[in-house]
This record gives sequence, structure tokens and C-alpha cells, in this order.
Amino acid sequence: MRDAVNKAARIVINHCLNNNMGTIVFGWNQGQKQESNLGSKNNQKWVQVPTARLKERIAQLCEQYEIQFVETEESYTSKTSFVDGDYLPQYGEKPDNWKPSGKRVKRGLYRTALNWYINADCNGAGNILRKVATMLGFNLSGVGRVPLTAPQRIKLWSAKKTLRDGVSTRPEVSA
Repeated sequence: MRDAVNKAARIVINHCLNNNMGTIVFGWNQGQKQESNLGSKNNQKWVQVPTARLKERIAQLCEQYEIQFVETEESYTSKTSFVDGDYLPQYGEKPDNWKPSGKRVKRGLYRTALNWYINADCNGAGNILRKVATMLGFNLSGVGRVPLTAPQRIKLWSAKKTLRDGVSTRPEVSA
């Protein structure tokens, strides 16, 4: 598991370094695994994922490479629509009449108020960025529906694949 955490953290840092990104925003809810209710089999799989270790390893590498690491709470980021600009309440501060404009329709898919279908994880990630955008001076006005529809997937443990010219398609991971 330690190897997997190190590889995942390294992929994140390498991506930031290769694309001149100076800030990583990490959404984190303290004690989220203790309150999970995903069913007995899914709970067993979920609580074994060492997200706290991953967060700490990414923070260590950020310090080493002078990348800013920002941790924020991520409450209501999966329910709220990023595209529609819904109000994002903080944990414990949800108004009584609050209701998101869109909803998650199935695993990995979110429907906005305008019936646009976007990736649910990208919607949540966009909302996590919205929570800290003002503090960090980020302008998210240019992020629209298109980049939220089909994100790039990186498989950490897939077999090494090559293109016809022999160039590796596997993401580069260095120690």
C-alpha cells in the first residue's frame, strides 16, 4: 500500500511540475470514513484506502518542490452543481431550505439544472476549487461544461502499453 501511495503522490507532483502548476487543493473531511454508510462490502473496501497517507505524502512532496498545498473541507461539493454556480454551504451551516439545482443520476454522472451531463468527480473537484478560489485568487470563470465532461484517466497499475512507434503511454513515475 505504501508503494501505491508513493506512486499516486508522485504522479500528482510530476503533473504539477510538468504543467507549471504551483498549487494543489486537497478536499478533506476529518472523520469521513467513520461515518460512511456504503453497505458492508463497500465500507470494507473504502476504509482500507489510505487517503490520509496520500494527503500527507502529497503535502511532503509539495514542500520539497515548493508547491503550495491547500487543504479545505469538502462538504456538499458532490451535491452542488459547479456549472450552475449553486451556493456551497460549509459543514454544519446548511440552511433549512437549501436544495441543489442538479443531482447525481448514477455512478460517475451528474445532471445540471440545464440537463447537461458532466462527470460527477469533476463536478465535485470544481466545487472544492470554488471553496478556496477567492482566498487563492483563482478565476474559475473560464471553466465550463466541456472539460468537466470527459476527464483523462490515469491507471496506476495497468500493464505497460506502447504505441506503434515504441513510445510508452504509461505515465512517468520517478522516485
